[in-house]
Amino acid sequence: MTLRIAVLASGRGSNLRALLEARDRGELDAQFVGLFSDKPESGAVRTAREHGIPVVAAKPRDFASRAEHDEFLFSRIEAVQPDLIVCAGYMRLISEAAVRRTTGRMINIHPSLLPNYPGLDTHARALAAGDGEHGASVHVVIPELDAGPVLAQVRVPVLAGDNADTLAQRVLAREHALLVETVKAIADGRLRLGADVIGYRDAALSAPLRLNSVDRLEESH
Repeated sequence: MTLRIAVLASGRGSNLRALLEARDRGELDAQFVGLFSDKPESGAVRTAREHGIPVVAAKPRDFASRAEHDEFLFSRIEAVQPDLIVCAGYMRLISEAAVRRTTGRMINIHPSLLPNYPGLDTHARALAAGDGEHGASVHVVIPELDAGPVLAQVRVPVLAGDNADTLAQRVLAREHALLVETVKAIADGRLRLGADVIGYRDAALSAPLRLNSVDRLEESH
């Protein structure tokens, strides 16, 4: 069954573009039913329009509160009946009410090896801590920030001489494949999202999947 995907994004849209390229290569059986954004002038909005994806974009400052902005966006997300909502560089905290109405259907890609470094400035924080390894995670969205069950991760070495920008660039290059492979696993039924238990193949997922060097997900051992 073709997976109906709604995407939330605020930035350049590089993760959205990676998903679209996977679909166009025939690797991802998905229909993109909408792009939803808080930044009407963003690259993600332009990318969606270039690909004929319906766009809903609204500036938060045009609403009286975060809750009203979320209600505007998420009521429109619900209207397109997505099977999966992908936060692909959506840079706003989502209200608890909005998260709870999408329980088990919304995922986010985050640039750290969660539970390390939820929130912002992850690359600088990893460097300041002296970490030898950094990376990215795809997790289920719950009301607590970046705290939902982690589905999959990719690890990137921290190199001598790295700064926040160089480390960010290397992580971003691997983020794309991580998100694509995770969404593919959901689309083909290998990875199943639930309110309490995440399933992988015929069992509960006991640890995040890992993206290997040839861009395939494998179980952690």
